[in-house]
Amino acid sequence: MPGIDGAELAELFGRRLALDGTPILLEREMCPVEPVSSWFRHLALMGRSAKTMRKYAYVALRLSEFLAQAGTDVVSATETDLLEYRALRTREQPEPVAKTTWEAEATAINRLYAWLVAEGYLLARPWRSDGGRDSLRNGVTQDLRVRHMTLDQYRYFRDVGLAGQLPDGAVDRSFRGRFPHRSRAGVELGLLTGMRLGEWSTLLLPELGFDVSPAAGRLRDGVEIQLEACAKFGRPRMVYAPRSALELVRTYMLLERRHIVTAAQATLARRRSELFVVDADQDGRGQLRGVLDGRRVTRSIRHMPPELRKVTVMDTGDRLEPLAVFVGPGGTMPHPSTWDKIRWRAWERMRLHATDSAAPVMPSHPWLFHDLRHTFALQLLRFLMRKAAQDGAASDLPMSTLADHIAYNPLLEVQRRLGHASPATTYIYLRYLKDPMREVDEAFAEWSAHEEATYAEIGQHLLTSGGKNSGGEVGGDASQR
Repeated sequence: MPGIDGAELAELFGRRLALDGTPILLEREMCPVEPVSSWFRHLALMGRSAKTMRKYAYVALRLSEFLAQAGTDVVSATETDLLEYRALRTREQPEPVAKTTWEAEATAINRLYAWLVAEGYLLARPWRSDGGRDSLRNGVTQDLRVRHMTLDQYRYFRDVGLAGQLPDGAVDRSFRGRFPHRSRAGVELGLLTGMRLGEWSTLLLPELGFDVSPAAGRLRDGVEIQLEACAKFGRPRMVYAPRSALELVRTYMLLERRHIVTAAQATLARRRSELFVVDADQDGRGQLRGVLDGRRVTRSIRHMPPELRKVTVMDTGDRLEPLAVFVGPGGTMPHPSTWDKIRWRAWERMRLHATDSAAPVMPSHPWLFHDLRHTFALQLLRFLMRKAAQDGAASDLPMSTLADHIAYNPLLEVQRRLGHASPATTYIYLRYLKDPMREVDEAFAEWSAHEEATYAEIGQHLLTSGGKNSGGEVGGDASQR
């Protein structure tokens, strides 16, 4: 097979720092495709997440292959080439992508060409903007999809789907799911903190105030967690985890986690050289000291990316104890795909028992872990708005200053808790404070009650019950209606 040997490859990548997660686009001769591979390195140095770079890599790969078939490349491509690529993706291929999917792809292409211009490969992008509109885009953006659970739906998801109970609360002895207490603790953290899956599933024990021994220390009433490296876009924010969520985590640690870790000791010992082995004596200042890649290093917990958290263990002297809250076989964090499989198995189980009289109404599509975040946001927003209204009614002094409006604004508080960059994203939740389907039912309930009546009878009923004016006469001047 043509290409370069191992020594040449090592020498090639030894010249420049290659960060973890950096994609590399290779030709048939196993040489990096330039300048696209340099763009990937630029993204890595700018701190883009491995997930984002992976998406961009597939966009660049598809675009490069299309342009190669047309006898050109990304630097030499014309506007016509790129518009033909857009037509292929959105209309001509066997399964065209949705407009919102293409919009995300066009964003990646725009960023690639912006970098090519900045680095001097091109004088300008090869496509034009007409009246401020980018001809490569379609102008369609996807609105935030908000799906939230009722209390009954959440309990059904947590206890029946994930924990293996029956809808009436009884134990289902036929349940064969693995680590139900881990799943219950995870969704409880997701619901009561508003964290995303990539945030709560990558937490370390010190962030929740736990020692490696689950029985050690007093359970706190609540803890504040400083998110940063694991947060979306690395945007820092403070999250509060209440005592009820910590109680489920402690139950999982006592009943399941210690057995998982014990069974994983042989695997952890064999992989020791690959792990970040931290010292048992830490100063409790949000930093971890230990050995990583043969060197002694100190790492700030909030700045630790998920990849480093997965391999972080503590040498207690008796054994290697993973510092990840949630662990699976092998002693490492479950991969996001593992959590996804857990969610799908829970959905199938919920569907199996959906006809039970104790089961709540099931949605048409499976619940997502992200729906827990939407539920948190709406519940908190409802509570804060109700509290603000009550406080305002009880107070004799109106909120008169800008500072008062900001300090007591429920939307701004929810924005801060969720870590939204713009209040506009949080405002979308206002649409979901009331259940539109319930309002439709109530609006037409009276019509349904008269389903067998004639049109004349319905009209007479409406006129006599709700159409009287203040003088007691039916109807009135048409200009007043």
